[in-house]
Amino acid sequence: MVRMPTPDEIEALRQALSDAIARSEQLALDREQVARRNEELTGELRVLRTERDLLKEQLNRFKRQLFDAKSEAANATHQKDLFFNEAEELGAAAQPVPEECPDDQVDVPAHKRAKRGRKPLDPALPREVVPHELPEGERVCPHDGAALAEIGVEASEQLDIIPQQVRVIRHERVKYACPCCDGGLRLAAKPPQIIPKGLLSEAALAWVISAKYLDGLPLYRQAALLGRFGGTHWSRNTLAASVVRVGAAVQPVINLLRDSLLESFIVHGDETEVQVLKEPGRRPQAKSYMWVQMTDGSGAAGTGPPIRLFGYRASRSTETARALYEGMTAGGVLMSDGYEPYEVVAGQHQRVHLGCWAHCRRYFFEALDALPKDKRGPEQLPARFIDLIGQLYHVEAQARREGLDEQALLLRRHESSKPVLQQIKNLALQHLHSVLPGSLLGKALHFVTAQWPELERYVQDGRYPIDNNACENAIRPFCVGRRNWLFADTVAGANASANLYSLLQTCVANGIDGYQYLKALFVELPRAKVVEDFEALLPWRITLASR
Repeated sequence: MVRMPTPDEIEALRQALSDAIARSEQLALDREQVARRNEELTGELRVLRTERDLLKEQLNRFKRQLFDAKSEAANATHQKDLFFNEAEELGAAAQPVPEECPDDQVDVPAHKRAKRGRKPLDPALPREVVPHELPEGERVCPHDGAALAEIGVEASEQLDIIPQQVRVIRHERVKYACPCCDGGLRLAAKPPQIIPKGLLSEAALAWVISAKYLDGLPLYRQAALLGRFGGTHWSRNTLAASVVRVGAAVQPVINLLRDSLLESFIVHGDETEVQVLKEPGRRPQAKSYMWVQMTDGSGAAGTGPPIRLFGYRASRSTETARALYEGMTAGGVLMSDGYEPYEVVAGQHQRVHLGCWAHCRRYFFEALDALPKDKRGPEQLPARFIDLIGQLYHVEAQARREGLDEQALLLRRHESSKPVLQQIKNLALQHLHSVLPGSLLGKALHFVTAQWPELERYVQDGRYPIDNNACENAIRPFCVGRRNWLFADTVAGANASANLYSLLQTCVANGIDGYQYLKALFVELPRAKVVEDFEALLPWRITLASR
């Protein structure tokens, strides 16, 4: 006979079953929470690893900027290998020379080889002849005792340098008076000076300014040099005050240069940082900017001689760009590195906005350098972009060597550059969303896709340049000088520096001696009264002693 469970036992079993179900549900919930937590930790770990990789990439980039070679070509190891192994790379694909015709001859074009040895010294330099003669006792033939006759000279030249000569120009103004009365007193006039009652002559001012803005020599070093040459102590503040006053005095010439630049067909734009210590309402550590505008003035695309203009501004905003390019004529080209305000300026003045392929290529060089050295082969994605962009530049270089005109260059670009552009575009779109946007490669891909309309426009006209390298080269002397003088003390000093850099770099672009130009300009500028007088003082119009 089976014993039936008592109500207490049934209740106990029910309670045990309920507890087991509850524990099972709790375990399931705990497993779900653990799985969810594992997913959260996995995601956090993935984010941390990504942030770590980005920080390591950024750290390595800063290290390369500090210690590695600055040349982009020096870092393209895969391209260097191609140059070194060019015979092997190209020879493997070359067709062997048939041996059936051993008597065939190949004409080798004649060429001129540069003469080896030391280059002759400039014949325009003054020369001092130092004769060297035999003593009287040695002018006798050792065989028959006859006196030796002079038959010629053997000449060799050395370059000699005379240190800077400091002198004082004493102006003596003769007084005249009537011997019969006191009403005839007269004083001889003194030529006007760019700095009235200034301590430095026009030549001295030209030397100080060209030494600072062409040679990167800070004023405190110049004061020390002048002290050694002249034997007296020179104050750096005196030199600085003179430079600022001269920089303000040349503003009419700068205005004419700006008018000519804004009328040019192609205008290049760029900017770089500069620090001004005493600017009202701003901290000394605040960033300010030196804007650079230029035109190369070459070929039909130019409207005159090349011009380089520097302009100081406290901001890098769109409104600042609008003000700098105010008055620019419509129907031309504005070339920039892709900074957004230039797009606004180009649209405002109905100009074609071109992108810079050199700037684009730099992004991929940085992405390639971020890879380990053993993983920088030509099969890597950044290297593939660099190779394609190099093909675009090869087309341009070949066209320059052949001396193609605008129409021929346009045709060459349509035939050779357009297919390469399409390959670059397809490759960028293919990998745009497969790399981390914050990585160097991600930034490069987003740059090329965002700037694509501006980057591909250069193939639409044979006059359009492929990059903004000319403007970056124009801004380089300022960056070199900035490493020496570090900062500007006041806004007036920054504006004066911008004006003087503009004059001297325009002289460099036109092949004019900057020192000779400034010396002539400082003499003639105080006498200029009307616009025609100032136009005659432009670097390519003024009469220089060296000409």
